[in-house]
Amino acid sequence: MELYPYLSYPPILLLLLLPALWPLLLLASGTSILLDQTETSNSSENGIFWSSTSEELPVNEEILRLANLPDAVKWIKDIRREIHEYPELAYEEFRTSSLIRRELDKMDVPYRWPLAGTGVVAFIGSGSPPFVALRADMDALPIQELVEWEHKSKVAGKMHACGHDAHVTMLLAAARILQQIRSSLQGTVVLIFQPAEELGTGARNMIKEGVLDNVEAIFGIHLAFHYPTGVVASKPGDFLAGCGHFRAKISGKGGHAAIPQSSIDPVLAASSAVISLQQLVSREADPLDSQVVSVSIINGGSAYNIIPDSVTIGGTFRAFRKKSFYALRQRVEEVITGQAAVHRCTAELDFFDEERPMIPPTVNDERIYERVRRVSVSIVGEKNSRRAQPVMGSEDYAFYMDRIPGTFIFLGSKNEKVEKPQPPHSPYFTIDEDALPVGAAIHAAFAYSYLMNPTATDSAN
Repeated sequence: MELYPYLSYPPILLLLLLPALWPLLLLASGTSILLDQTETSNSSENGIFWSSTSEELPVNEEILRLANLPDAVKWIKDIRREIHEYPELAYEEFRTSSLIRRELDKMDVPYRWPLAGTGVVAFIGSGSPPFVALRADMDALPIQELVEWEHKSKVAGKMHACGHDAHVTMLLAAARILQQIRSSLQGTVVLIFQPAEELGTGARNMIKEGVLDNVEAIFGIHLAFHYPTGVVASKPGDFLAGCGHFRAKISGKGGHAAIPQSSIDPVLAASSAVISLQQLVSREADPLDSQVVSVSIINGGSAYNIIPDSVTIGGTFRAFRKKSFYALRQRVEEVITGQAAVHRCTAELDFFDEERPMIPPTVNDERIYERVRRVSVSIVGEKNSRRAQPVMGSEDYAFYMDRIPGTFIFLGSKNEKVEKPQPPHSPYFTIDEDALPVGAAIHAAFAYSYLMNPTATDSAN
């Protein structure tokens, strides 16, 4: 906006106009100071451009400042360490849920509880539309921690070995920031603290409790040990694979191994099934459509000279495209039952639809992804924003994005103090806690950005 025409007016008139001009002068000043950053965050490697508002970037600077205040950094580390010391498995997150509610009460943030057993959903903002959601998972793993440090798990056989303690902490810290700027929120932020991600049922059960009612978009973060601290990585479209599990009991007729003609051999049927399953990817799948079928369990027999009555096999199947994923499940069933029949056996299959449901692929919405990328760049800088490769791992966060558009990102937490950082689900897993304020700031900045302009659309270069 041009201001120079006003300079031709008499001085007394300028004095009278100064109160009205002051916001415009501040706006122009803020835009000038952050010009380089604005130009950087508007560009995109895939040719999509976003129109940043001059109001948004100064707010992101304030969000980053609030996240990195000395007392805020101390608080966020203390919270993470308290959660880490008392890990809880899926649907047992009572202490963690209590801690979340304790901190929300201190912030005067309203919430609903219990949801899906131990879940919590909180609300910050106007209480009116639009609604945008942020999500964190709470559960730990049945692993004995072997990292020797002051805040090692105090619960035998349980450990936060996937970073969920950090996810909860970052979302609580985002709540703290958002509550401080709540008067500027043009809508409502919904904060979802979810149980049982490791079982794959937590998100689905939270959805049944209505946490996505009226919500237009969702955002989530997972710490990543293979990226340096503070690096943000994601991609539009297919990001994480869909994941399913299966178990098949192949039954025949047992007998003495010296007279196999008197038996119906389930070992042979199971062996043929395992080999045939490997051909689903090598001979039926498009080489450019990544898929995996792995048989990881074979149980049958207990003696060298006895053909057993039955053999049980089990494993996992994964794919990035939804059509391929559900087709793969069908073919797994057809191959196992078919091979059992060829060898005069029967097969009973279980895909664990209730206790361990199939998790759909995580597919990032391109519009939300680009907004997240732009917001992340404003927090960590262009050099720390990377295009990730698709990952065959899966996340039950995908259930949310089956309902509404959203994006999921990795946030680097590689601990440089550890010579060989260990991956998630390792008893030696660690994180760099310096990533926590970064994650909190990105959460808060995305929510603010979305509420500022929820209907923003990308335009082609």
